[in-house]
Amino acid sequence: MRPILIIPLLSLLSIQFSNSQKIFSTDYKSQADINVFVTDYESQDDLKVYKVDYPSQARGNEGNWFFVDYRSQADKKVFFVDYRSQADLNIFFVRYRSQAGWKNNSKKYLLY
Repeated sequence: MRPILIIPLLSLLSIQFSNSQKIFSTDYKSQADINVFVTDYESQDDLKVYKVDYPSQARGNEGNWFFVDYRSQADKKVFFVDYRSQADLNIFFVRYRSQAGWKNNSKKYLLY
């Protein structure tokens, strides 16, 4: 393979894996990258989230989250706030993977 082609290929691979959605829920707001509020209604969310069973299913930035047990395993650390006004991102947990996705694309950057 030519060296000229290797660099773009490596860049594409790093982008693909850098936006995984392995999430760690912190105990303190100061430890989090993002403050998240879980809405009661789907109409109030920015992102519909589906909790996947395996880390390999959490690729991309489409709302498929895998909750990890340790901070060091996480791509993003979140703190769940009590009030919507405290949140950077409003989410709604859905029952089916096909329902996951962004409603408010302007907040997508929060999970990159």
